[in-house]
Amino acid sequence: MSEPQAATKPHLEYEKVLSGSSTQVAQFDTHDKTALQKFQHFLHGNPAAVPLLVLLMSVIIFGSILGTKFFSAFSMTLILQQVAITGIIGAAQTLVILTAGIDLSVGAIMVLSSVVMGQFAIHYGVPVPLAILAGFAVGAICGLINGFLIARIKLPPFIVTLGMWQIVLASNFLYSANETIRSQDLAANAPLLQLFGQSIQVGGAVFTYGVIAMVLLVGALWYVLNSTAWGRHLYAVGDDPDAAELAGVNVKKMLISVYTISGVICALGGWALIGRIGSVSPTAGQFANIESITAVVIGGLSLFGGRGSILGMLFGALIVGVFQLGLRLIGTDPQWTYMLIGLLIIAAVAIDQWIRKVAG
Repeated sequence: MSEPQAATKPHLEYEKVLSGSSTQVAQFDTHDKTALQKFQHFLHGNPAAVPLLVLLMSVIIFGSILGTKFFSAFSMTLILQQVAITGIIGAAQTLVILTAGIDLSVGAIMVLSSVVMGQFAIHYGVPVPLAILAGFAVGAICGLINGFLIARIKLPPFIVTLGMWQIVLASNFLYSANETIRSQDLAANAPLLQLFGQSIQVGGAVFTYGVIAMVLLVGALWYVLNSTAWGRHLYAVGDDPDAAELAGVNVKKMLISVYTISGVICALGGWALIGRIGSVSPTAGQFANIESITAVVIGGLSLFGGRGSILGMLFGALIVGVFQLGLRLIGTDPQWTYMLIGLLIIAAVAIDQWIRKVAG
């Protein structure tokens, strides 16, 4: 019988193919990134870089124009004093925006908490520490209601906090009868409420306890957001709540905790507000919600959630403070400050969209 043809032996054909095949290792097509693309990736991984650069440039520009009139220890710490309340409320707003939400009620909650502290301490004769705790309880309850409606009832954060803003604002005026508690009464009967208005001096720099509270709060939240499971879960919920749920994160519980903590921070802001203005006024801090959102947006946090740094928020608040003080010392019309801040907000959102293309 004759030898079978090679065609009838498939393994021989396979060996021929293999012997003539390429021996090079498989490679993936990797295009070298341009300098602009590398910068875009850097900004995506370091969201606080842009506001930090803007802050440094602003200080240098105003310092070169005004000299020691602006670039002094007193002026620098004066900026910190001016943005202390915005920084504290901005911290509350940061937590909410990182979850892809927004809180329009932070300013009203802050003021109501301060009014409750003052009313309890002065008009009801409650010991001051308990009056302060009552103010914190009010902030926590308002935040808890926001969180419950958003997480459990599935209402949009914008609508819920817009409604809460109006409710708390009206409650504030009704409860206080639009009455301001004077600084003299606080100094005589409840000096602890003015704690954050007290200051320490280091050379030419003046640091109020409100500034110190803001710095400590931002530092603590930076650690929590970057080094704890709760912080990682918060970012995960903001980035993709469905994926976070599949990964085992209790999204509803997370949202409720975020809004509740936000309310507590607003109460801290209310206490600091009393120290800042020296009195308890139901009309103070009415624009704190807008100022907090401004600091967050200029600070490079994405309104779509899941990306940003609380340090960026602090830099954003400081940028606003630098512009306000610098333009005031130059002697320009205050409206220029609002115009430039408005341009910064639009530019910050545009930059955020450009950076997000990396992730897309």
